[in-house]
Order: sequence, then structure tokens, then C-alpha cells
Amino acid sequence: MNYLISLGKDIINKRRLILDLAKADFRKRFVGSYFGVVWMFVQPIATVAIYYFVFGLGLRNGDPIEGVPFVLWLVPGIVPWFFFSEALNAGTNCLQEYSYLVKKVVFRVEVLPIIKMISCLMVHLIFVLIMLGLYLCFGWFPRIYWIQVIYYTGAVFLFSIALIYFTSAVQVFFKDMAQIIGICLQFGMWLTPIMWQEEQFADISFYPVFCRLIRLNPMYYIAAGYRDSMLMGNWFWERPGLTLYFWAVTIAMLLIGLKVFKRLRPHFSDVL
Repeated sequence: MNYLISLGKDIINKRRLILDLAKADFRKRFVGSYFGVVWMFVQPIATVAIYYFVFGLGLRNGDPIEGVPFVLWLVPGIVPWFFFSEALNAGTNCLQEYSYLVKKVVFRVEVLPIIKMISCLMVHLIFVLIMLGLYLCFGWFPRIYWIQVIYYTGAVFLFSIALIYFTSAVQVFFKDMAQIIGICLQFGMWLTPIMWQEEQFADISFYPVFCRLIRLNPMYYIAAGYRDSMLMGNWFWERPGLTLYFWAVTIAMLLIGLKVFKRLRPHFSDVL
């Protein structure tokens, strides 16, 4: 716990440096690219379009929420997943990418995952604005519940960084970690109710058990939370059990991730 407090103080004290490095990381992605930042949005937007045509127009039977277009139900679930997926992929490789900083004695390497997360957060905020614009285009006026997106963004940020401290440290010594993360993210997307609803499986005999198992996935809380904020008009404290579970898992993962990171840190520069 003292290590966590010390890290928090260091992040606050070096916030200007961290923000500058995050901005540089964001710009670095598009160096030499003719269309620059446009490419970052082409694939996710194309993905949303494909899922909309397949699930919204092809396979579905009616809108998930009566009177709500399918795309307005889909986007709040998939936008946080894009953030989580990109952050975990980029963050897992951050120590290798910034190996020249890892080898500097005076640089605290614990801030490197934070830098990657902030860089990904910049992209996410643009997607949130696009999501809000989409709702306005469909005639939805701003609601007080929309402000809750800030809370859920912070929640997925902390959950992601908790995982990244573990995966990035292990990746230095076990190069297959990035591939394992990629496979887990592919499964995770389909295990999270983004393109489907729990109610679709209401006819199966073990439906109550199925629901409990699905809700063990922390990203269920995030996807449901974005929809609560944008569509349902529910506050996060209306899901007290899920809220407590999510934060218990996130804090536990953060402590474990930091412990592993701290233990392996002295060997980073030798391996890199």
C-alpha cells in the first residue's frame, strides 16, 4: 500500500512530464502516415458498421429496446471495449517500446503504462464525442445521466491499468504474452454483452446461473454502465452489488499487478 501511495504522489508530481510524453506518444502513431489520425478511427467505425449490418439488419428480431434504434444500443457497449482493447494491447508492449527509458536509472518506469493509457484515453474521448453526436443526430437531447460516462471512463481506465501493470511486466520475460492478450480480447468481446443481450438466452434451463457467470466479467459492468448512462437513465449506485464487485476486483488486480511489476522491475534493463 505504501508503494501505491508513493507511486500516486510521483504521478502527481510528474504530471506535466507524463502528459507531454502521452501527447508525444499519441502523435508518434501517425508519423509518416498520409492520412494520419484518420486511420485510428477508420477500423473501429468500419467495425461498428459491420456489426450494425450483421446484427442490426441481418440476424436480429426487433430492436433490443423498443423505440431505440439498434445502433444507439450498440455504440455505448462497443465504445468502451475499443478503449479497453486498445489500451491493453498497447500497454502490454509499453516497456519494450520505451526500453531506452527503462534503462535510465533516474526514470521511474511505473509511469510508462500511465503514459500509454493517457494516449489511448485521448482517442477514447474523441469516440465519446462521436457517440454523443450520434445521439444528437437521432434527436436525443442531452440528459443528466450522460455525465456518468465520465465515471465509467475512469472505471475502465483503472481496470485497464491494473491489468497492464501485470501484462507489461510479464511481457518483458515472456514474449508470448501479447499474443495471449490478443486471443483473450477476441474471446472477451463475445463474452461481454455488446452485440447480444442476456434476455436472448432466457429460455435455457440454467439462465440464472448463466447471468451470474456473465456478470463475473468486469467489462460487463462497464458496458452496462455506458448503456445505463446513455439509454436507460440509471445511476451507478442502482447497481450496488455489481459496483462493489467491480471495484473489489479492480483494486485486487491493481495491487497484484503492482506487486508483480515491482518484483520484476530490477531485471527489466538486463532483459531489454
